[in-house]
Amino acid sequence: MPDVTPNNHQGSSSKQREILELSYAERVRTLMHLQPVGSLSTLSKKHVGLPFGSVMPYSLDQTGNPTFLISTMAVHTQNLQYSPKASLLIAEATENEDPLGKARVSIMGEITQVAEEDLAMIRESYLNQHHEARYWVDFGDFAFYRMTIIDLYFVGGFGAMGWITAEEYQQAEVDPLADIASEIIQHMNEDHKDALVLLSQHFGNHSGDQVKMITVDHLGFGLELIQDNQLHEIRLNFSRQVRNANAVRKVLVEMVQQARTEDSQN
Repeated sequence: MPDVTPNNHQGSSSKQREILELSYAERVRTLMHLQPVGSLSTLSKKHVGLPFGSVMPYSLDQTGNPTFLISTMAVHTQNLQYSPKASLLIAEATENEDPLGKARVSIMGEITQVAEEDLAMIRESYLNQHHEARYWVDFGDFAFYRMTIIDLYFVGGFGAMGWITAEEYQQAEVDPLADIASEIIQHMNEDHKDALVLLSQHFGNHSGDQVKMITVDHLGFGLELIQDNQLHEIRLNFSRQVRNANAVRKVLVEMVQQARTEDSQN
C-alpha cells in the first residue's frame, strides 16, 4: 500500500496560483442536500441529562433548516416535548472507505412543531424526498417538526474542520453540480484517463500516470494519483466556474487543449 500524502499545492506552477475551494458552509449545504438521513440526539426525559440517539430521515426548508415527520409515540418526540434542544449528525456516505476521512457535520439547535401557516410547504418538500412517508403522513400521531439551527461544526476529513454560524450556513448555496458529480467522476475515470493524466501533469506538476478524479464541484476538481510509490491528492481549478454537465465538458476540453498546446511549445 503506498503512503498517502495530501497535496493541495501546485508546486512552482504559475498556471494555477490560488486553489479555489468551496467554503465550509457551502460544503455543509451540499452534504445536507445529498444525505437524506442523519442521527438525531435528544435529551432523555427518562434519564435526565443523558443523550438519546435515533436514526432520523429529514428534509430541508427554504432556509436550510432540517424538518422531520415524527410520531408522538416515538421516544425522541417525547424527549423533544420535554426539551427542544437537540443535535443532528449528518455524515457523507462511505463505501469500504475510512469514515473518518469523510465529511460530516454536527448541527445544534431546537426542534419544535411546524406552525400551521408553514405546514403545506414543509409537507410537500418532505414527501417529495421521502415518498415512503406518504403511507403514514396522515396518521393522527404524526406531525412535522423543524430544527432552528443555532450552530454547526463541520469536519471535512483529516485536517479540515471548523465552526460555521447559522447565518453563514443559511447564506450558502448547494453546489450546482451536487446531483451529477458522481456521474461526472465515473465518466472521466472510465473514458478519459489520459486527459486526467495530462491535466495533473500540466496544471499540477505531477508526473504520475495512475490518476483518477475523486471530487468535482463548480470551482474545480480533486485528483488522486500515484507518484514515487506515494498516493497524492491534489486539487485543480476549472479555468472558469461551471454550473452543469455541459459546461464541465466544455471547460475540460479547453483545459486539455491548452495543456497540449503549451506543452508542445516547450
